[in-house]
Amino acid sequence: MFFQHIYDKSLAQASYFIGCQKAGVAAVIDPKRDVDTYLEIAKQNNMKITHILETHIHADFLAGSRELAALTGAEMYLSAEGGAGWEYEFPHVDIKGGDVLKVGNLKLEVVHTPGHTPESISFLLTDTPASDEPVMLFTGDFVFVGDVGRPDLLEKAAGIKGTQEIGAKQMYQSINKFDALPDFLQVWPGHGAGSACGKALGAVPSTTVGYEKIRNWAFQHKNDEEGFVKYLLEDQPEPPKYFAMMKNLNKVDRPLLTEVPTLKKLDAVELSSALAKGIKLVDARDKTEFSKGFIPGSINIQGNNSFATWAGWFLSYDEPFIILADESKLDDLTRKLMRIGLDNIYGYIPSTKIWEEKNGALETVNQITIEDFKTLQKDEDIQVVDLRGVAEYNAGHIKGADNVFVGTLPSNLDKVSKDKKVVIHCQSGDRAAIGYSLLAKNGFKNILNYSPGMAEWVKENNPTEN
Repeated sequence: MFFQHIYDKSLAQASYFIGCQKAGVAAVIDPKRDVDTYLEIAKQNNMKITHILETHIHADFLAGSRELAALTGAEMYLSAEGGAGWEYEFPHVDIKGGDVLKVGNLKLEVVHTPGHTPESISFLLTDTPASDEPVMLFTGDFVFVGDVGRPDLLEKAAGIKGTQEIGAKQMYQSINKFDALPDFLQVWPGHGAGSACGKALGAVPSTTVGYEKIRNWAFQHKNDEEGFVKYLLEDQPEPPKYFAMMKNLNKVDRPLLTEVPTLKKLDAVELSSALAKGIKLVDARDKTEFSKGFIPGSINIQGNNSFATWAGWFLSYDEPFIILADESKLDDLTRKLMRIGLDNIYGYIPSTKIWEEKNGALETVNQITIEDFKTLQKDEDIQVVDLRGVAEYNAGHIKGADNVFVGTLPSNLDKVSKDKKVVIHCQSGDRAAIGYSLLAKNGFKNILNYSPGMAEWVKENNPTEN
C-alpha cells in the first residue's frame, strides 16, 4: 500500500492519496482544487488515479474532485446518503453505507456517519494482502483529533433552519457507531487545528479509535445525549461567510479551473481606472508594512495561513478584485484563493510605488501603545471595540468594550462611533489590521489601533470582565 497525507495549512484541510503499488492504481480522498499536487504524486510513483472520493459536501473549501476527474479520467464516488436535497448535481457514481470499493488490492468500505451533515460518510480501509482487519478510517468532518464535526453550519452558514439539533443527535448516534470500532484502528480526519469545522481540533495529523475514546470529549457523554448535544452546540466559532457559497458550488455543476492561473500585472492607468470603478484592492502585505503606508481604500488581508478565510469574509464571488503582493508570493496566494473558488482576480500590483508615483502620499495606521490606551480609558469620550469572536469576548474582555466581530464589521458599521475616539483591538493584531483598513475604507477618521491586543493586555495583568 502507498499512502500520502496532503495538508493545506491555509485551511487546515487534509486530503489523502492511497495507492495499490502492485496494481499501479490509486484513490484520492477529499482533493483540494489545485490538483497538480496529486498528479505529481501519481507521476513520481508510477500510479494512475482511478478513484476520487469525498466524505461529504464540503462547506470550507472548494473540492477539486471535478478538476482531478477531468484531468485523469478517474470516476468520482460520492455519497448518496442524506435524502432529498443532498444529491450531487453532476455526473458521478453514487455510494452508500455498506458499499465496498476496490482500488487494486485495497478495500474501502463506506460507513454512513451523519451529524456534521446528513450525507457524511467515512471510509474504512483494509490492505487485503497484509490483513483481513481494517487499518485506517478516513473520517472527513466526523471525528477529528480531540473533537467532532460541528452540526450547526447548515443552519448558521447555509441558512437551513432547524437542522443543528437534528444534526447533533445524529452525531451522537454516529459516535456510538465509532465507539464499536477496534481501538487499534488509525483515524485520519479531514481537518486539523485552525479549522472552523470544529471548536477544539487537535494539532497532530492523526489518531486512533482507542485514543479518541479516552481523550475526545465526545466520548465522555455515554448515556447522556442531552449533555452531548448541549456541549456540541455551545461556543462554536463564527462560520466564515463564504461557507454558504462552498456548500452550493460543491453540489452543483460549475466551471472548472484545471491549472493555477497567471495574474495580470497592472500599470498605473489600469490601477487608477479599476479603483475608480470601485474594484476592491486587497493588500496582502504584513500588517506592520501596511501600517507604515497603504493605498487609500485598500483592505489589509495578510498573505498568511488565514488569507483565504478572511478573503472569503470580505470578497464577493460576483465581483473582481486586485491583489497587492510581491510577485514571489502570487502563486501561493492564487492557490489559496482558488481553494475557496475566488477566481475573479482582476490583476495585481507588486507594491504601493505604482500608486505613489501618480497620487502622492500613502495613508498610515494610527497605532497606540498600552500606555496610550490606559490614558485614553480615563476619557469618557472614547469607545473600545473588541473585534474578536463572541465566544472569545464572553470568555474575558476589557471592561466597557463593545464586541463587533471583524467578519461582520462591514454590516455593523453603525455600531462604531464616528464622533468619539475609537480604540480597536483583537487578540494579537491581525484582525485589528483588517478592521482598521475596513473602517478607513468606509470613511472613519477617528480610529486608533491597539495592535498588541488581549495577548498583551492579559500578560500585563490588566483587569478584564466576562
